[in-house]
Amino acid sequence: MTPFVTIEALAEHFNVSDSTARQWVRRGHIPKTAYIKIGGIYRFDLDKVVEALTNAPKQLELDLES
Repeated sequence: MTPFVTIEALAEHFNVSDSTARQWVRRGHIPKTAYIKIGGIYRFDLDKVVEALTNAPKQLELDLES
């Protein structure tokens, strides 16, 4: 099991900006089962995020291009 990581570490792992990672959360590309939110602070289970994004539909690829 991997430790929970910050949104900055998540963005760095995928080589995207922090705002792109935040968009993934808002648009539901990262399911609620892949992170915890306490107050305004998010922590992500990296393994679950990788799995969710790997199995994501084509829409995620379109979002990345824009």
